[in-house]
Amino acid sequence: MQDHFDLAQSNAVAAKVREELARRRRSRQWLADEARISISTLEKALSGRRPLTLGTVVRLEEALAVRLREEAATKAGPVAESGLAPEELGAYARQGVRWLEGHYLTLRPSLDEPGAIYAYRTLISWDAERNLLQFAEAARLDADFTQHGLVSFPHLSGHIYLVTNTEGQYRLILLGRPTIHGEMNGVLTTLVVGSGSQLIPAATPITLVPIRGDYEPELGLVRPGMECFEQYRHRVDCVIEKRFAVFPGMSAGH
Repeated sequence: MQDHFDLAQSNAVAAKVREELARRRRSRQWLADEARISISTLEKALSGRRPLTLGTVVRLEEALAVRLREEAATKAGPVAESGLAPEELGAYARQGVRWLEGHYLTLRPSLDEPGAIYAYRTLISWDAERNLLQFAEAARLDADFTQHGLVSFPHLSGHIYLVTNTEGQYRLILLGRPTIHGEMNGVLTTLVVGSGSQLIPAATPITLVPIRGDYEPELGLVRPGMECFEQYRHRVDCVIEKRFAVFPGMSAGH
């Protein structure tokens, strides 16, 4: 096996580790001590800021007494033998979607704090072993909900779908083709906590902005008054104002 996991595999392992810690009611510090790794290394891996290495995964498996590498392979997705992505993802070839690869600043309204913008990173990359595009989120404040999955790009609609499938539970980002500046705008559909612990469906505008050069965007919860707020707010509002997606009864800024 390779020394480093790709982001999709790394995130699959991280999700399993977080699940095991929650089930056992153990802390991340406990796991770092048991696995003989630094808490900093563990935190970066579980938040998606650093891919896991084989050595780290082996130590985590020993500490938790569970097999994590099979989890990564199982959740990684289908394998294509034709040189094209699987038909259910659009049967695209890499040369036709190479322009999609890269790091993106991801912006959407906060689902918890009205008026604020939630900002994090998304990486879209090519998985050479499976012949498909994959995506992985990183630098989210709520690291336990970091998403990763597969990219569908069907010719029929020409839209781009970022699909997470966790044991049959789907989360979907539906994006239009990039603008002249490279942004991709659309809709996020997901589940949020409603009354009590009940999960309820939610949909919100979302935009992915290419991160170019040495630019380091402000990430996290961006509130009114912060230096980048107006810029971020404008980008999110454009999803509705320019009708990249339609939200009946919803106006920009709300």
